[in-house]
Amino acid sequence: MTNFYDKVAKKFGGYAYGSNNPKYVSKYESQDPEKVFKDKLLALGGKSKVVLDIGCGDGKFTLGIADSFKKITGIDNSVELLVIANTKQKEQNSVNTRFLLQNAKKTTFKDKSFDIIYNRRGPSFYTEYYRILKKGGNYLEIGIGERDTMELKKIFGRGQNFGQWNNPRLQKDKKEFKKLRFTVKMAKDYYYTEYYQSSQEFDNFLEGVPIFEDYETDEDRKYFEEYVIKFKTKEGIALKRHRVVYELVK
Repeated sequence: MTNFYDKVAKKFGGYAYGSNNPKYVSKYESQDPEKVFKDKLLALGGKSKVVLDIGCGDGKFTLGIADSFKKITGIDNSVELLVIANTKQKEQNSVNTRFLLQNAKKTTFKDKSFDIIYNRRGPSFYTEYYRILKKGGNYLEIGIGERDTMELKKIFGRGQNFGQWNNPRLQKDKKEFKKLRFTVKMAKDYYYTEYYQSSQEFDNFLEGVPIFEDYETDEDRKYFEEYVIKFKTKEGIALKRHRVVYELVK
């Protein structure tokens, strides 16, 4: 089976992947979870810190924070995105980053290899991350909550983690953290709404994310139009998002 992000990278022009992001504005109930996550990560920065990026994608985020750490290794299971990441690395002459094809569930790294592991909406194999994190090391994650795009999935009748919205991810993960003996410094839900400026922008968004890995504009037009009619506002087409942010110590 073709990796979803390999397919998307090819569809949207390889190296140009991510350059034509759909236009939307976000309104937060409390704070921007992406900013909370990034601020916490950079607060742990230091020239002695060896870091692992889980699900590094095209490497943009990794390269953007590399100066704050001694070394960052980015891993992903998308060959196409890693080609893009390595191209960007060479163009920016980044000497303290590397990008590797790895299975995050069972990496090839030795025990206690990293001072910091971070995860931006990547896979959550906590037992493996605990193994390769140094004693006293930090694990940070921004993940997708169980109620993310719930109304959209209900109309489509399918989607990522479909039907799980009454099973709180945060509570489930906290039980696993306790079992692994992680110390939880922070575990919090964040809710916000994105407003897409046109149907075309919203369609472009759905083509590029794994909410529906089998999304097709023509085949899904009926559901797409039903959602747009129901959730179109003066500010744009509303999409409710849900994120979790974790900060743990081994």
